[in-house]
Amino acid sequence: MKKIILTVAVLLLLLPFKTKAQKSNAKKPNIIFIMSDDHAYQAISAYDDKLLQTPNIDRLAKEGMLFTNASVTNSICAPSRATILTGKHTHINGKVDNYFPFDTTQVTFPQIFKKNGYKTAMFGKLHFGNNPKGVDEFMILPGQGHYINPDFIVTNGDTITKQGYVTDIITDVSLDWLKEEASNDEPFMMMYL
Repeated sequence: MKKIILTVAVLLLLLPFKTKAQKSNAKKPNIIFIMSDDHAYQAISAYDDKLLQTPNIDRLAKEGMLFTNASVTNSICAPSRATILTGKHTHINGKVDNYFPFDTTQVTFPQIFKKNGYKTAMFGKLHFGNNPKGVDEFMILPGQGHYINPDFIVTNGDTITKQGYVTDIITDVSLDWLKEEASNDEPFMMMYL
C-alpha cells in the first residue's frame, strides 16, 4: 500500500514537468496585428453590423480572433500606438503627443516576441519620430506621410519613395512579407499600422 501511495505521489509531482515540456514543444501561433485609424465599431461587419460589408476582414476574424473587449486610453495617433506597443499608459510611457520622439528604451511587445523566437515586422504609420526597435523588418511613414507617392523609412534607416497610393503600397508590402514568411517554420508577428 505504501508503494502505491509513494508511486502516485511521485507521478503527481512529475506531472507539472511533463505538462511544461509539452507546452514548450507546442507550435507557436503566427500573429497578424491590423490597426486601422479613425473608424467606428460599425465599420467592420464581423462585429454583426450590417452598415458595411467587409468579407475579407470577416474571414480573418472567423479564422483567427475578434477583439471585442477593449478601451482606448489615448485616442491620439502616436500616443495610442505607444500604449499598444508598451502596454503602459501615456503618462508612464512618455509619448503624450505626435511631436516629440518616442523613448525607444521602452520595452515593446514586438521586442518580447522577437526574444521568444518570432520573426517580427511592422509596416505602415507609426508616427514616433524615430525608428521602431525590436523588429526584424519595417517600412514606416515618416510622420503623417503622403497619400500619393509616399516616402518610407526602411529597416536599414534609408528613406525610399514608393509610387502609388499609400494604403495599397503598405498592403502589398505586408502581403509580400506574409507570403515569404508563411513558407518558413519560424513563427512570425507582423503589425499592419
